[in-house]
Amino acid sequence: MSMNTVLLAVGSKDESRLEELAETAASVVDPDGRVVLLHVFDRERYDTIETQLNIDEDSEVTPDDVSERSRIVSDVAERLERAGVDYEIRGALGETAESILDKSESLDADLVVVGGRSRSATGKALFGSTAQRVLLEADCPVTFVKDRSEEQTEATVPA
Repeated sequence: MSMNTVLLAVGSKDESRLEELAETAASVVDPDGRVVLLHVFDRERYDTIETQLNIDEDSEVTPDDVSERSRIVSDVAERLERAGVDYEIRGALGETAESILDKSESLDADLVVVGGRSRSATGKALFGSTAQRVLLEADCPVTFVKDRSEEQTEATVPA
């Protein structure tokens, strides 16, 4: 199956799994394909970032611009660059699942990569409401990436 356009959705809750998210997207995208790195902001977070970046409210700043200046996005972008993957950065303002679904549709994405909480003690995957909605409603396959670091900590046995 061709993976020409992979939509990689990242947000502030993904900080502990950026490496896994970047690796996953890089490993599945076609050699001549691209990863679209999407950061979805809620209004509060967006306003905070605008203030931190001293962006003049009258300037023509788009969510794409704000996304490009996000630390999380630049971290993932760097990792994709090192992996030699072609990528572009997009931003969206609004409800996360809705924005991911809209963007995957408008891009005609071949795959969506999202993160979520790690497994519970009983081994069940705990999907946040965003990941769950994307998994259920996306028009294309969805890859769910959970935190590896949390799992390793849980499995550590005292010496």
